Amino acid sequence: MRPRTRFGGFLFWKARDAMQKPSSPPALATLILLTAMATMTMNLIVPSLANIAEDLQADYATISIALGGYLAVTALVDVSVGPLADKIGRRPVLLVALTVFTCASLAGSMAQSAWAFLACRMLQAGIASGYILSLAIVRDTRTGPDVPRLLSKISMAMALAPMLGPMVGSLLDAAFGWRAIFLLYTAVGGGLLCLVWFDLAETRQQHTDSSRKEAGGVATLLRAPTFWCYVLCTAFSTSAFYVFLAGAPIIASSVFGIDTAQLGVFVGSITAGFIAGSFVAGRLARSLASTTVILLGRVAACSGMVMGLAILTFGTATPLLYFGCTIFVGFGNGLTTPNSNAGAMSVHPRLAGSAAGIIGATTLAGGALMTTGTGVVLADNPSPQLLMTLMLATSFAGLLAAIGAIRLERREEQSRLTAGGGGVE
Repeated sequence: MRPRTRFGGFLFWKARDAMQKPSSPPALATLILLTAMATMTMNLIVPSLANIAEDLQADYATISIALGGYLAVTALVDVSVGPLADKIGRRPVLLVALTVFTCASLAGSMAQSAWAFLACRMLQAGIASGYILSLAIVRDTRTGPDVPRLLSKISMAMALAPMLGPMVGSLLDAAFGWRAIFLLYTAVGGGLLCLVWFDLAETRQQHTDSSRKEAGGVATLLRAPTFWCYVLCTAFSTSAFYVFLAGAPIIASSVFGIDTAQLGVFVGSITAGFIAGSFVAGRLARSLASTTVILLGRVAACSGMVMGLAILTFGTATPLLYFGCTIFVGFGNGLTTPNSNAGAMSVHPRLAGSAAGIIGATTLAGGALMTTGTGVVLADNPSPQLLMTLMLATSFAGLLAAIGAIRLERREEQSRLTAGGGGVE
């Protein structure tokens, strides 16, 4: 039965086409918006935590669960949403996740108790599937150098979002109160739900009996050493960034005497480096092998830390020189992570969703451990040398993981050639 109105007919046929179309690469803007929202949701409310506690008559420690608890739930989402999307598809998982996020945001804007607020906040963690499945969708719909090229653009959005989130949140809170932030979540969630409905058809590769046997399950992925080398390369590389975030404020204030007004600029330097590195990674994707770009990124990160330690040992370090050296970690990570993520999802392409989820959960867990450990180590000894040493150690571990992945891939390729196998997908 056809809808009676012309506008209703347009919506009906667009919806039917979106549901029935077997595969349609979404617009890059759709994936970027999903990634940005997944990142901004975490820190948009940070400036409002004290006001939320006062309004809901709760202590700050309880309300701060909105950050720590949210991260824990996000890790669970990361490890569960990928395998689920590999089994039933990217599209239905995203639609359900966005529906839950939108409803939870609306309920959160009306919460009258701390525990009701926190329950809604935990349900919002479903938006993390936007980032995880954006990675998988890129791998579903692209091959070769196009994968790291598009992932580098998504990485830039992921870096910008944390910088914009607290600024937008503080402006909304000052003008309208903290509930306006949750109304913004609701509006954006609803908009993304409509966007995914019309722009994103199913991209998961259809499984035949032979491909299902070849792909195996998540256990197959977990038993692949090459996969874990790529995952650890991403996790260790990103851990250097978390070490910096945990240690830079105390070093800036106690060692260099940097005030709060200047702190944001210096702490943000590493993010600027990451954005620049992601941009360069996208440019290099077609001219250099992804493994080469990964190595360049790891060498850049380690070189910056070695240079910084040399300046601290043999010269007088100024804030500009010190934080200038840390930019190399951000730049190196920008080169590395789009390519290492692409490598991890390419080990078993039909399990790209599971791979992306494991990458996200491992990176998040590593970041939590390194942030906590750095805070403990530097609390009694705010040494700029120690901070750079920790960053160098994690960056170097990422380099070793990258070398391991490259060697394993070469060995596997040689084995295929020896056995008379075909080319790599």
